[in-house]
Amino acid sequence: MPERMQQFVRIPKEMPEKRDAAARRFDFDEIYRDFDPSKAREQSSRCSQCGVPFCQIHCPLSNNIPDWLKLTAEGRLEEAYEVCSSTNNFPEICGRICPQDRLCEGNCVIEKSFDSVTIGAVERFITDNAFEQGWVKSPAPRRERPQSVGIIGAGPAGLAAAEQLRRQGYQVHVYDRNDRVGGLMMYGIPGFKLEKHVVLRRWKLLEEGGIVFHLNTAIGRDIGFAALRARHDAVLIATGVYKAHDIGGPGAGLAGIVPALDYLTTSNRHGLGDAVPEFTSGMLDAKDKDVVVIGGGDTAMDCVRTAVRQGAVSVKCLYRRDRANMPGSMREVKNAEEEGVEFVWLSAPEAFLGEDHVTGVRAVRMHLGLPDASGRQSVEPIEASHFTVQAGLVIKALGFDPEDLPAAFGEPALAVSRRGTLKTDHRSFMTSLPGVFACGDIVRGASLVVWAIRDGRDAAQQMHAFVQQTTAAAVAAE
Repeated sequence: MPERMQQFVRIPKEMPEKRDAAARRFDFDEIYRDFDPSKAREQSSRCSQCGVPFCQIHCPLSNNIPDWLKLTAEGRLEEAYEVCSSTNNFPEICGRICPQDRLCEGNCVIEKSFDSVTIGAVERFITDNAFEQGWVKSPAPRRERPQSVGIIGAGPAGLAAAEQLRRQGYQVHVYDRNDRVGGLMMYGIPGFKLEKHVVLRRWKLLEEGGIVFHLNTAIGRDIGFAALRARHDAVLIATGVYKAHDIGGPGAGLAGIVPALDYLTTSNRHGLGDAVPEFTSGMLDAKDKDVVVIGGGDTAMDCVRTAVRQGAVSVKCLYRRDRANMPGSMREVKNAEEEGVEFVWLSAPEAFLGEDHVTGVRAVRMHLGLPDASGRQSVEPIEASHFTVQAGLVIKALGFDPEDLPAAFGEPALAVSRRGTLKTDHRSFMTSLPGVFACGDIVRGASLVVWAIRDGRDAAQQMHAFVQQTTAAAVAAE
């Protein structure tokens, strides 16, 4: 029904209702309310149904966005979910945490003149409605295969690969050192962006589909890597990257200066009801403290907004570039500002003050220079522009590096790049070890959940081809 589409000329963009900042500062519930079904249909009808859908082109998963927008506008919600989930294992998660302003919505054809379609909110609506209606099913293979695969890491890449391989009928075993699945979706991303029941709901479905999870299991400690390879016909490494970038300078070793992931994990575990001594002692609790977060990415936004909810006296974000050059989502910056976060742009820390515990950050003003090798403007300090920011807790949100997996796994033949990421064949996803594959952040470096899902799906396809070729060769040799 084409008359139901292309309504952007008369219907303005409208997001789901956002909870008032004064209220949401005191809890970790998601800040956007559920889309009213009539509003979701109305907003979907704004899609221009363009011949070259840039929203789809700029989606790492190549989601069929115009198709499920049209189906939603027509009220055909079960079909919309089928299309939505055909390219994405976790659309309910991507609809919540993807930086749509940099991906699909940021490249919407009507964006410049009429504001983009609210793609992420509709994606969330479609899948949440599908769960309510019972349309979301566990992965059920048409036939069982005798071959098994082992997946190291229960984050988005590992889970996406696990579901794809289970649908093919493989016996899938997922190993993770944590006590819950989800990786950063569970322990890194705060509840105000992704409530944990959303991840737990998907975990339950995967278990019901026959995927076996081995939690609290670290490869190289609880089970040897060689033993794991012997146990399975193929192995996928999808561990992600967790080693924090550090920052030096005088006073960098003072108490009260902590990595972002330690801080976020502690907060999320506390929210899940775990006993977390670092939180109860106050060491990783921002309550009644002046908090300074260093960094400008999405992790920094998670930290500043968490500190607000923990009852910090003040929260400041120091970033060495300006707002326009910030790598994080502009939507998240706006949410943080609404909640009382102060951004100190064009500022970089030089030293940390205090005797036994940090009391302040000495910073210097920066100015933007010419573009560097990456294409971004370089930053240079302004002479005699030093200033001090009071701080009782400093959180370093400067990005992540890979851990030394060859050492952790006791497998020196596992080749790594200069950055420490695993080397793989870009077509087959296979590492330097036969039958061992890798994908996600441990290969590409710290990136988005949506890219991890894409990598997991692609790696699963290559693992399937490898196992079938290996099996066929073994049969022919008999």
